[in-house]
Amino acid sequence: MRWFACLTMACVAWAQPRPGAAPKNEGRVGAGEGPAWSPQGELFFSGGGNISRRDASGKVEIFRSAPNGANGLLFDRQGRLVACESQNRRVTRTEADGSITVLADNYEGKKYNSPNDLTIDSKGRIYFTDPRYGSRAGMETIEAVYRIDAPGQVARVIGAELERPNGILVSPRDEYLYVADNNNNKTGGARKLYRFRLKHDGSVETGSRKLIFDWQDGRGPDGMKMDRRGNLYVAAGLTKPHPPYEPSEKFKGGIYVFSPAGKQIAFLAVPVDEVTNCGFGGVDLKTLYITAGGTLWSLPLVTPGRVPYKVW
Repeated sequence: MRWFACLTMACVAWAQPRPGAAPKNEGRVGAGEGPAWSPQGELFFSGGGNISRRDASGKVEIFRSAPNGANGLLFDRQGRLVACESQNRRVTRTEADGSITVLADNYEGKKYNSPNDLTIDSKGRIYFTDPRYGSRAGMETIEAVYRIDAPGQVARVIGAELERPNGILVSPRDEYLYVADNNNNKTGGARKLYRFRLKHDGSVETGSRKLIFDWQDGRGPDGMKMDRRGNLYVAAGLTKPHPPYEPSEKFKGGIYVFSPAGKQIAFLAVPVDEVTNCGFGGVDLKTLYITAGGTLWSLPLVTPGRVPYKVW
């Protein structure tokens, strides 16, 4: 349980931006979701149905074009890009030669709803969320969380315990699974961040569900990442109300930072709605990249972040 050794005041200090730093607008470049830093030092993000790549000079180009409707992205231990393709209702991996491997496109013969976000554990197992926002037409299965053990080998790990799973993250040493339950197009729907205990075999102790934070009738949690001290960075909130389903602006739009113990220790405001996701990057992994309303933002932090292809 050393992961919980961070004292509250120390956690607050390490989760802050660098002195004098403020979020920097990197441009309206179609950064809708999924910021992921590659082993080659490039930032990948999704938006407009495409997966885009931004190099060290700030030049942005399309890496994979529509129609794939990509959302969450990550690079695995081998440096391969794994993507939730919500429009194609599947999860894929781009191999070193550019070919595409389909990791999951159905569960027990039924198509997924719209794979949204994903995370990977120390054994290379991929967990992904499968909500359905907007039209419910064509749904063949429930909104749930799944685990991919190998291409085509998929298990459902969370079902009725959540209303609409969105962002997802595995904690260090595969101890916990964090899931954003964000039913944001229903009055009174869930806008909550939960933590579940993971078992060694990759299954979830569903009875261990613990509420970390509730955004009530504002905009709930979306994507999330973690720094090397175990602090959790969660995209959520709204600068302006969005009635009828998100009528409150009590919780402002930005990045909510929680300590390993689940206590909110910081808030990083972002001046554009909707704040959808974040990811660590830069040569020292101390830059937090944030996607919000198609705009990309960057913020230098004190503590470096975690990326799946590095072992700390």
